[in-house]
Amino acid sequence: MPEPAGWAHGPAPTSTYRLQLQPGFGFADAADVAGYLAALGVSHVYLSPILQANPGSRHGYDVVDHSRISAGLGGEPAFRDMVARFRDHGLGVIADIVPNHMAIPTPESLNRQLWSVLRDGTGSPYAHWFDVDWAAEDGRLLLPILAGPVRDCLDDFTVNQFHEDGPLLRYFNHVLPVRPGTAHLPLPGLLAAQHYRLADWRTAATQLNWRRFFDVTSLIAIRVELQDVFDATHALLLRLVAEGLIDGLRVDHPDGLADPRGYLARLAAATGGAWIVTEKILSGAEELPRDWQCAGTTGYDALNSVGGLFTDPAGASPLTTTYTRFTDGTPRFADVAETAKRQVARHSLAAEVYRLGRLLEHDPDLSGLRFTDQHEVLTELLTAVPVYRAYVTPGEPPPAASEAIVAAAAASAGHRLPPRLRPALAVVSALVLGLASDADWAREFAVRFQQTCGPVMAKGVEDTAFYRWPRLTSRNEVGGDPERLAVSPDGFHAFAERLARDWPATMTTLSTHDTKRQEDVRARLAVLAEIPQRWGAQAARWHDRAVTLSPEPHPEPDTEYLLWQTLVGAWPIDYDRTAEYLVKAMREAKTRTSWTDPDESYEAGVLAFTQAVLGDPELTAGITAFVDGIAADARVNSLGAKLVQLTMPGVPDVYQGCELAGYALVDPDNRRLVDYPLRRTLLAAHDQGSPANGLDAEKLLVTARALRLRREHPDWFADGYTPLHASGPAAGHALAFRRGQAVTVVTRLPAGLRDLGGWAGTALEVPAGRWRDVLTGTTRAGPYLLLSDLAVRLPVTLLIPDGA
Repeated sequence: MPEPAGWAHGPAPTSTYRLQLQPGFGFADAADVAGYLAALGVSHVYLSPILQANPGSRHGYDVVDHSRISAGLGGEPAFRDMVARFRDHGLGVIADIVPNHMAIPTPESLNRQLWSVLRDGTGSPYAHWFDVDWAAEDGRLLLPILAGPVRDCLDDFTVNQFHEDGPLLRYFNHVLPVRPGTAHLPLPGLLAAQHYRLADWRTAATQLNWRRFFDVTSLIAIRVELQDVFDATHALLLRLVAEGLIDGLRVDHPDGLADPRGYLARLAAATGGAWIVTEKILSGAEELPRDWQCAGTTGYDALNSVGGLFTDPAGASPLTTTYTRFTDGTPRFADVAETAKRQVARHSLAAEVYRLGRLLEHDPDLSGLRFTDQHEVLTELLTAVPVYRAYVTPGEPPPAASEAIVAAAAASAGHRLPPRLRPALAVVSALVLGLASDADWAREFAVRFQQTCGPVMAKGVEDTAFYRWPRLTSRNEVGGDPERLAVSPDGFHAFAERLARDWPATMTTLSTHDTKRQEDVRARLAVLAEIPQRWGAQAARWHDRAVTLSPEPHPEPDTEYLLWQTLVGAWPIDYDRTAEYLVKAMREAKTRTSWTDPDESYEAGVLAFTQAVLGDPELTAGITAFVDGIAADARVNSLGAKLVQLTMPGVPDVYQGCELAGYALVDPDNRRLVDYPLRRTLLAAHDQGSPANGLDAEKLLVTARALRLRREHPDWFADGYTPLHASGPAAGHALAFRRGQAVTVVTRLPAGLRDLGGWAGTALEVPAGRWRDVLTGTTRAGPYLLLSDLAVRLPVTLLIPDGA
């Protein structure tokens, strides 16, 4: 077990700033913002993936070549120049790495390892790289890229027998190798003779014989648990670490790996103990495994804890009533999530479940189980698992927490299965924990079951249920439970104390490239929990007006309720951004339309409804008035959440652009290019003494002053956390804590505070002496500080001893 401060690692950043590298913002562009980021107070630049991805990739997670730095971003020379510029400004570098999968590009030749496997099958020296169940397709790899059945697509193929790289098979933009010695065959025979089987793209859901990233059939899983695969896919990155060009790493999707713990141990050893964080999504009260050799997570746990702190728990019941009245939906998110997880396990992820079933055929205790019964047992158990992974390692006793998770899931699944299948469920549950057999197939089953839990959770909850249950969408965030509306101050203090004790160098964040909506959208929507009746009445009035403006089909009630919150949260927002978001939201919800079976008529009706709303002066004026009416309270939430995240235990990350108000929605909206000239100008104005007017300027002020303080006094923030408690009638509306000699004080639930008549003598006790607010420069004498004095200019305060 690690020491209380976590695994030993290299120097942790004092803060990071995430940059999304993409066409239009490559290494040279990143280098150009080095001076600004240093002035902001950042210690390390946190880069999206830098390796060669699919040409034109806007995110970099679709790597095609681990041996090259992305040419589209500028290549290795530009990367080195960028790092040199960063170093000139005292900035370190954190790189995002993708160990779980590679892209199946178009043309396929861009991935040379995959190309070799397509040409030579199991005889390829790279066949073991990819996680393929060869037996399921009689030694072939399924390629579901066709528009329909093979027989209907024959006229779309061409064969080039004399290409310099060998015979090629073309299907539109797809270019595939032809198995040596088969180019002379008639087309049907040629197709049948390949090491791959071409199929209708729709077959992927049920027939795919290789592991993928979630349900994305353009991303094929690789087996980094094998030493040679690890070495080949990490050689360039490790060389850059060894050269001092990369200081730390962020590991994407660890739950997809066969052995996350083993992978992190190998990575820690290979980097000499660099600072490493991992994109581990924790659910509920789940904690990061203490035996993972990393500094912590990428911060979704902090994001949800901070967000809950600024949400009024008293709003839960009236918000539920408002939501169910508007939509006639269920009051329980858990029911929606269960249905959605079961749906994806049965349909879009059925191939993964079938692969588990093929392993169960080796178990003599399940020999009489019919295929449909086997699938039902697996589906119900996967549906009932409440986390992304149970962390069972074959050959080791399962951790007590893992046993408890699987036991609870089995009990829940048992209630939904007929009695005749419960003995089979008991056998499968024991196999999941690695307790029933030590045979190779059983060990593989235990690993693959865990690798399947993550996709079922992600696609069932994040990418389906979150779009079906929009009670308060600020709480529908990665790793969160929308039914858990709020986090109390005591609950937040307990969370922060645990981080300071166990994971002091973990990452914290409020926005990422994967969040469903950016931090200030959520901060604005959190106000609705304080005014649920007013919100409900307003949404109903907007509905009554909107349905008169466009013909049917109108949005489903849940989609319409989501639309109103989206408009309020991101206002002002134009039609194009709204429409792009709504199409994604509707298809993710999978109720009336989906990515695989789009209902274009319904979607057109919803978009016409949206266009009518945004084109109606009465409605747009009403939305503007409503947003203006809650702006003051949203400001309190935005600034409070930001200061808490920047000063709480952990390494704070600022997602690109979110040092100003961030009102972007889910990707790709949140990956738009950032206006850095504006930010430079505002920061320079701050430093020249200009007052901070407006949320953009105020948030930039809070961000810069907090980051600079952390950089100037890293020892204050390295560990330790002391909760402070206000006294007085409004004490519950303040949250305060001490880190070293710095004291953070923020306002929460501002509408309720206003109803109380303000701070009314509420005070915070601090050590005696004079204290200076680094945000405003004002000084106050301790030990008793009136909150009404601290909150005169801003609703947040960052105090340090005067003269420090």
